[in-house]
Amino acid sequence: MTINIANILATVQGHAQESGYFTSVLLHEPKSAPGPGLTCVIWTDRIEPAKSSITSVSANLVLQVRLYTDMLQSPEDAIDASLILAADALFTAYVGDFQLGGESRYIDVFGSEGTPMDCRFGYLEQDKQLFRFALITLPIIVNDVWTEAA
Repeated sequence: MTINIANILATVQGHAQESGYFTSVLLHEPKSAPGPGLTCVIWTDRIEPAKSSITSVSANLVLQVRLYTDMLQSPEDAIDASLILAADALFTAYVGDFQLGGESRYIDVFGSEGTPMDCRFGYLEQDKQLFRFALITLPIIVNDVWTEAA
């Protein structure tokens, strides 16, 4: 078996698109600053072994989902609220589609394989523009990816 990355990424991207919060949803980090509104970008952070059986090893596929918006917009008090609402919608989608349409064993919400799902906030400068962001760590456990052989 392999990691069906195309279907996994399409499912994660679909959750963001279906939320209605984002003006654009990308499967890569943009080379230039995004336009107005809330942007969602998804990329792979790492792949590491997860629990194994006698003959196979599962994978912990960790994605990063960054939500960001212009830090200089008005009203300023709405910036964090909009990011939190969008992150909450994605958490709801991830927990509700725990197996990503059957492409994974589960999203490792509580970190049973080492990395819990979480969301951290910060600031980012790109093309001399300041953005406020929310960075979601999305750990996905995929069953029986690699075969163990003697």
